[in-house]
Amino acid sequence: MQQLPKRLLSIDVLRAVTMLLMIFVNDASGVKHIPEWIDHAAGNADAMGFADTIFPAFLFIVGLSLPFALKNRINKGNSFISILTYIVTRSAALIIMGFFHVNLESYSTAALLPKALWAILITIGFFLIWLDYPDTMSKAKRYSLTALGIALLIAMAVLYKGGDALNLRWMRPSWWGILGIIGWAYLVCAVVYLLAKGKLTVLVPVLILFVAINIAKHAGIIHGKIWFIGDAASVTLTMGGIMISEIYARLVTLGKSHQIWLIFGATGILLIVLGLLIRPYTDGISKIRSTPAWIFICSGITILVFELMIYLVDVKGKKNWFNWIWPAGTSTLTCYLMPYFQVFLLMLFQINYPAVFSNGIIGLARSMATAFILIAIVGLMEKKRIRLKV
Repeated sequence: MQQLPKRLLSIDVLRAVTMLLMIFVNDASGVKHIPEWIDHAAGNADAMGFADTIFPAFLFIVGLSLPFALKNRINKGNSFISILTYIVTRSAALIIMGFFHVNLESYSTAALLPKALWAILITIGFFLIWLDYPDTMSKAKRYSLTALGIALLIAMAVLYKGGDALNLRWMRPSWWGILGIIGWAYLVCAVVYLLAKGKLTVLVPVLILFVAINIAKHAGIIHGKIWFIGDAASVTLTMGGIMISEIYARLVTLGKSHQIWLIFGATGILLIVLGLLIRPYTDGISKIRSTPAWIFICSGITILVFELMIYLVDVKGKKNWFNWIWPAGTSTLTCYLMPYFQVFLLMLFQINYPAVFSNGIIGLARSMATAFILIAIVGLMEKKRIRLKV
């Protein structure tokens, strides 16, 4: 039997590429006169743009990474309770951050603080609470900084006002935001994986159940949503990643890693075809509506790209090709939060890009350059041990 590594570099590279593209498409959403296929498709459209493939890929990667993270803790002798505590605290951090981000969308001009300042302050609070503080730092200083971050978030919550001046309201989860959705999906899937002890005989039926819920919702068979999994789209994507990760692990440990190419290639293509076939019967293709066709197609694409990364990174050893974006794979949450500083500092000081940098191909080049610059900054921060640990 071959020994499975504690982590796959191909997953880190895939995560880095996905984070790069996430920053790019988010920034490019403000660029005018760009090809329609690059941007998100409209919420009521039966369509999918390039930007609509990024977030599902990220959820899938969460699933790819999850078995490695939990198995490492199990192998270290961590107890069931300690691992469950790790899962819950990690999920809670993402859900809390997502909750604050969602309420940025409805932030009122009648609030005491400008929206940009409020956004910057909550982001600073996130860093203070969840920073990967060095072991050499005294506990008193670490706890003081963490407490300061908690106090800052509480203060921002107290000062928050949403809606318009005639109908002000406090914070509420209209949806959970990108980080919140990841947090809920991680919580559900990690607990299932922990309870199942990674057994495919349990994981496969759970994945089928999630898929069935999503299909039934969009086929009009069931109505409403389940509170913690919604229409099961996010948990389906994450559990799909777990399944692929487990299949990879089994093939490697059994010395049958050569079968990866056929199995992953066929699975990826089959999911894309299945998505196209089911499209007319389950509300079309839509990220906003999180339809089954969107889930299947994006899962298939992600598996095929993951297979390519396995070949380039794990087999051919071309990790150095991706050194320029490596921090996006190892300090991913830090990378995700950096645009909040960039965007809202510009907004706070009322700095606008010249029109030429907000249009067409030059605007897209600016968005890509922004992604590279932010990742480079995170790389410098990583060297100084300034990164979030969630």
